[in-house]
Amino acid sequence: MGITKTAGFTTQTTEMADVFKALGHPARLAIMEFLSKSTSCICGDIVDEIPLAQPTISRHLSELKKVGLIQGSIEGKNVCYCIDENRWNEVKQIVQNVSTQLNSLNKCC
Repeated sequence: MGITKTAGFTTQTTEMADVFKALGHPARLAIMEFLSKSTSCICGDIVDEIPLAQPTISRHLSELKKVGLIQGSIEGKNVCYCIDENRWNEVKQIVQNVSTQLNSLNKCC
């Protein structure tokens, strides 16, 4: 079995790779889209909006929380979720930086 070589990459690059991997699932993108449309944290409504079982939604929420894209807070018997704006701004900045660099390259094809 081979090992992944991450020693040559910055912590930020490795973390962002994990973020993009988490966003690579359609259910997680749908969850992020749903949360982005809300002006407050969402408690329980996610299961009503995403066509998946509650345990599956919980697993996807856990993955998004693990990479820091969302935050969860307990309110009574519910866990309420919202987008972590600081982390999301980091992601947007990385995408913007890469996009700017790619746009400045000479087009060869």
